[in-house]
Amino acid sequence: MLDTLGRAIGLFAVTNVDDLLILALYFARGDGRPGATRQVVLGQYLGFAAILAVSAAGAFGVTFLPERALPYLGLIPLVLGLRAAWRAWRSRGDDGDPPAGRGGPAAAEVAAVTLANGGDNIGVYVPVLATGGAGRIALYAVVFLALVAVWCAAGRHLATRPAVARMLGRWGNVALPVVLVGIGVLILAGVE
Repeated sequence: MLDTLGRAIGLFAVTNVDDLLILALYFARGDGRPGATRQVVLGQYLGFAAILAVSAAGAFGVTFLPERALPYLGLIPLVLGLRAAWRAWRSRGDDGDPPAGRGGPAAAEVAAVTLANGGDNIGVYVPVLATGGAGRIALYAVVFLALVAVWCAAGRHLATRPAVARMLGRWGNVALPVVLVGIGVLILAGVE
């Protein structure tokens, strides 16, 4: 069991390193906005739960999309990135205060990006889960979901470090669209 636990932790860490940057960008974007942290964490959990559900279903031989359709998931972060770029461009003359009534990133947006960016996770998780029984799949799921909380805390911590917060405060409105568009293009190109 300890061996499986160690593998689950390692597998999660390796397949989710890129999420730390995305989470830090979302946390920075929502800084000072009521409910933003809750929305980012909820979105990350929803997106990762979807990744887990698709991976578990795939391990049991159920596929929801043909493999050739998977790259088109890249349209999600691409569109969200272009939308964020448009918003940043439109508000370039503002004083930097959050727009009234906006609570930062929405949970659905974070979940969609997490799921779209999780194609590589699914590709790795399906064969790993397929080789284990129901007990091993449950252990992986529990470990992964616990580590989502760790990843959210790490992303929030990263976004609140003074040097990082200054950099994200200054460049986050540019970095988030660039990262999302980049992820979208890579997914569309089939690069993992």
